[in-house]
Amino acid sequence: MSCWSPRRERCGRTLRDSDAVSERLHTLLHSGNSGPTHPGSEEPHMSRHNKRRSKLQKRLTVLGGGGVAVAAAVFAVNVASAAQVSPTPHATPRAASKADHAVFVQANELAGNTIRVFHRGNDGQLTAAGTYATGGKGGDQTDAPTDSLASQGSLVYDHRSGRLLALNAGSGTLTSFAVHGQKLTDRQTLSTGGDFPSSITVSGDLAYVMNAGGAGSVQGYRITAEGLKPLSGSNRGLALKNDKVPLFSSSPGQVAFTPDGRNLVVTTKSANTIEVFPVGKDGLPADKPVVNKSVGMVPFAIAFDKSGRMLVAEAAKSTVTTYKVRHDGELTTVQASLPNGQMVLCWLERAGDFFYGGNTGNSTVSGYRQDAHGKLALTNEAGIAAAPSGMSQGVIDLAVAADKFVYVQNATSGTVDGFRVGRTGALTKITTVTGLPAFADSGMEGIAAV
Repeated sequence: MSCWSPRRERCGRTLRDSDAVSERLHTLLHSGNSGPTHPGSEEPHMSRHNKRRSKLQKRLTVLGGGGVAVAAAVFAVNVASAAQVSPTPHATPRAASKADHAVFVQANELAGNTIRVFHRGNDGQLTAAGTYATGGKGGDQTDAPTDSLASQGSLVYDHRSGRLLALNAGSGTLTSFAVHGQKLTDRQTLSTGGDFPSSITVSGDLAYVMNAGGAGSVQGYRITAEGLKPLSGSNRGLALKNDKVPLFSSSPGQVAFTPDGRNLVVTTKSANTIEVFPVGKDGLPADKPVVNKSVGMVPFAIAFDKSGRMLVAEAAKSTVTTYKVRHDGELTTVQASLPNGQMVLCWLERAGDFFYGGNTGNSTVSGYRQDAHGKLALTNEAGIAAAPSGMSQGVIDLAVAADKFVYVQNATSGTVDGFRVGRTGALTKITTVTGLPAFADSGMEGIAAV
C-alpha cells in the first residue's frame, strides 16, 4: 500500500491504523452530512465553522507527522522575512511584466494573506525573494484534515498577461499582481461575488473564480491592460447547500477551463459530479451546467494532457479517471479509475509527458505516464515517484516549472520540496524550503511556478 515501515513508533501508528484513518475519511466523505447538492435534493444542515478540529483531523495530522528516512539529501532554505509591499492604488500593469525563474507560495494567513516569492535557480534550487501582502485574509474550511482550502488552483500565474492571481478565501476577494521577474507590483483586489473563493482558472483574456461557500458560484473577469474587470452577467450558481465557510468534504474541488476554452469544469466532492458549463463567444457560461456523474468517488483535481483529454483525481480511493470533454459538456470515459495504492489522492499536475499527484493521507507523490492513445499507467509498481521524509508531511498542492521541476507543498511540515523530473518519471529531491505557515488553524495552500 505504501513505502512506510510498519515500525513507525515515532508517530505511534501502525499500518493497520493508517488503514483505519483512511476508512474514517472515506466514511466522512460519503456520510449523510454531505449528500446531493442540486435543487430538489435533501441535505442535512452543515455544522457552523469553528476552530476546533475533529478527531479525524487530529489523527490524520499525527499520522502525517512521522519521520521517514530517505536517501536523497535535503538542502534547507530558510525563508527570509522580507518587508511586505504596499499596494499601488489604481495602478496600470506594465506591458512587459513577466515572471521569470520564480516559485510563488500562498501563505493563506487568517489575519492577512501573503504571497511568498522564491527565485528558482537553473538547477531548481529556491532562494527567498520577498513577501507580499494580498490585501485580503486567508481561509480555513471546517474540519479540513491537512489543507485549509481543500482545493486545487487557489494561486495561478497567467503567462499571457504576466499576472499572478491569488484568492483570499477569508474575505471573499481576488488579488491580482503584475509580475516582474520575482517582484510583485500593481496590486489590485476585487470581490469574487460569493463566499470562500478557493480556485481560479484562466483561458485567453478570461479568468473565472470558484466560490466554495454557501450556494457556490463561478464568477468571470476580463484580463485587460489595466488589470482585471468583472465580466457582467457571468456569475453562475452551483446549487450547493454549504455554510459560508464550507465543510471540506462538501466544498467543490476545482474550476478549470478546457484547453480550447470552450468549457468551464467544476468538480464537486460530496455530490460526486463533474459539472461542465459550455462557454459562449462572449465569454459567458451557459445558464446551467451539464451535470456528469463522476466515475470515481470524490472527484477533486483536474489536469489535461497534450491532446486535451481531462484527468480527474478521485480522493476516496486514490484513483485517476481520464475523460474526453465534448463541446456540449458531456463527458466520455477514456480510462476509468486507475488506483495508485496510496491514500487520499487530491492534487494532480502535468509535467511534460508525466503527471504527478499529491497523496495527503500518507504524504507521498505518485507519478503517471501516458501512451499515445491516452492510456495512463504508474511510473513504477509502488505508485510512489518520491519517497516521503520527516520534513515532507501533509503533502497537498503541486506546481511544475519548465516541465522538469516539480514543487510540492507539505502542509503539516510547513515546507516546500523541489524535485527534478527524471527520464523515467522518477523524482529526485533537490531543495527544501522551511519556515512556511504549517497547518493548524490555517496553513499555506496554493503554489505556482515559472
